Amino acid sequence: MRIWYQFPIPNSQFPIPNSQFSILLYPTHHAQPKLEFIPPAFNPFVLKIAQWSLPFLLRFRIRRWLPAGITRIEATNVELLVDLYRQFQQGKIRFLIALRHSEVEDPLCMLHLLSYMVPKVARQQGISLQYPIHSHFFYERGMLLWAGDWLGWLFSGGGGIPIHRGRRMDSAAIRTGRKLFIDSKLPMAIAPEGATNNHSEIVSPLQPGVAQMGFWCVEDLLKANRAEQVLIVPIGIRYRYIQPHWVKLDWLLSRLEADTGLPVQRIGKSASSDCKDVFYQRLFQLGEYLLSEMEQFYRRFYHKNFPEPTSISTEEAVDANQVLATRLQNLLNVALQVGEEYFGLPTKGTVIERCRKLEEAGWQYIYREDIPDLESLSPFQRGLADWIAQEASLRMRHMRLVESFVAVTGTYVKEKPTFERFAETALILFDTIARIKGKKIPHRPSLGKRSVQMTVGEPISVTQRWSAYQKNRQAAKQSIFQLTQDLQIALEEMIGNG
Repeated sequence: MRIWYQFPIPNSQFPIPNSQFSILLYPTHHAQPKLEFIPPAFNPFVLKIAQWSLPFLLRFRIRRWLPAGITRIEATNVELLVDLYRQFQQGKIRFLIALRHSEVEDPLCMLHLLSYMVPKVARQQGISLQYPIHSHFFYERGMLLWAGDWLGWLFSGGGGIPIHRGRRMDSAAIRTGRKLFIDSKLPMAIAPEGATNNHSEIVSPLQPGVAQMGFWCVEDLLKANRAEQVLIVPIGIRYRYIQPHWVKLDWLLSRLEADTGLPVQRIGKSASSDCKDVFYQRLFQLGEYLLSEMEQFYRRFYHKNFPEPTSISTEEAVDANQVLATRLQNLLNVALQVGEEYFGLPTKGTVIERCRKLEEAGWQYIYREDIPDLESLSPFQRGLADWIAQEASLRMRHMRLVESFVAVTGTYVKEKPTFERFAETALILFDTIARIKGKKIPHRPSLGKRSVQMTVGEPISVTQRWSAYQKNRQAAKQSIFQLTQDLQIALEEMIGNG
């Protein structure tokens, strides 16, 4: 079954600056108290506030309230989710929603799915569900650093659990999540990618936490002599522009060319899909220029060396993209090394794992868990604490740069030159340039109205895999790995079918 909603919004003929939520990239000048755990305290009234605000939030981005948002949401296989909630409320199952996470609007889309689409399909099928139809969810603790305390109040009232992504074991979050998973009247929801990647058609490597939470739930239920089955439900999200606005893309590329000092190659009102080759060359030139500048930046000021790029003509598009992709990976590695050397971290793990470790190391220098009361420090000691906090936040900027490009392949647009892929890549470049220019929160331009396709996937049984998991430690690791891989495949297939 497919269900969709449409939200009319004012027409916008030209790109209008809007806010893109992101972790701030400016230095912290003072040491801060430790980040306290904010316990979830689900409040139906808070949920109601979010639901009442949802249609407006979907149409308009949070800051400045200008047209740039989502005008239509479609969903397939909603009846699967209806049946899962029915079984959950009957005490037959416990389940966890594994949500695709490519954009900051994903949680709003998920809230819409649960608050409006699931109840609608349930009524159509004559199924009576208890309200509210909602879920607990994990959110990254750092979000509150740039959004403010009000978001902590909202997330807590909505049943959210804050977690430190970079900690090997966030005991408070895990302990709370495990208890709610087996005892709450609401299921759980986690974004297994761990962070947005701004690519609708690329799923970042999944973190193993979702699979581990599933097996822990089976274990906790068995200890409590309970017979509920444990399931993980993948949900895919894919964004599309309702109408490709090539003139707006032309405007954005012209702005990026002006910001970088490249010759502006604006096409004007004649810009269309027939100009894809021109758009691609402009995007390629922007990428190559930024790479060259950043390589020189790290060579000169951080004394880093890069392999010399292969001499190749721009006409050899495939090879040129491969060279660009290799250079990008070398740059990301060097940027991470700069932070790792400062914090004394080993250079190992995936790019995402290294980012998370750097983030946590920086927070330890800024949000001082080792100092019970900052106000008790002498002026001299406080000065030293502020000094190290400022330097740590500056070093973390290298990691934030890498985060923006964690899913960039160098061939994404060339393989499939759709408007969406052009737009996603151009907006990533926009974010990067804006942050280097010193913008605290880049005000992303609007490239048009968007629609969202959500897909509810077939539930994956964790209970059926328990016998293999509980054999020994090695078997447990393999079971977690295999479940994570199966979930990755499920999410990728939903993107392909979207």
